[in-house]
Amino acid sequence: MSSAIQTRSRSELAHGRFGQTRFMIRRKFFKLFGGAFHIYDEAGNVAFYSKMKAFKLKEDLRIYSGEDMQEELLTIQARSILDFGATYDVTDAATGERVGALRRKALSSMLRDTWLVLDVDGQEVGRIEEDSMLLALVRRFLTNLLPQTFTGTLGGEQVLSFRQHFNPFIQKIDLDFSMDTQRRLDRRLGIAAAVLLCAIEGRQSGG
Repeated sequence: MSSAIQTRSRSELAHGRFGQTRFMIRRKFFKLFGGAFHIYDEAGNVAFYSKMKAFKLKEDLRIYSGEDMQEELLTIQARSILDFGATYDVTDAATGERVGALRRKALSSMLRDTWLVLDVDGQEVGRIEEDSMLLALVRRFLTNLLPQTFTGTLGGEQVLSFRQHFNPFIQKIDLDFSMDTQRRLDRRLGIAAAVLLCAIEGRQSGG
């Protein structure tokens, strides 16, 4: 493997599927093993398709340009086996570039879901948190019918919101980057985070 890793320019990431600011994520209903998600742009077109490989000891998700899975865009892979506080590395499948990582705070997430956003060097640069401790406790101990909402921040400034719709049969989530006008968050890491939230947190919320 060449030591020179290709990177995508800021201009390239600012256009096309990664350049958009709002998406709707829908979990595939009749998917018994693994997990699959369609990610639509504001025009209702499929911008991404994600599939979690079934029966893997280490969780492994792939994000493609479409359901035909001909073009792989991102990989999301857990570093450890069946770890509640696992770290997930995000890699650009086309260039081999490491984009960053996402780490679930195990103890905190027992009461209120919290994810750390890590840069390519493994340093914490932001976090993604469930809306409030009170609502999180209600979801865990009283009812899971309250849709989850998450806020993502970098350096204390909001860069994304993740809002789940209440639907007992189909998991639907609005993903919004519009407040990140300076594009501080790499959209590839933001898309990967949303897919992880759908796949991991969705299990407890009955989505």
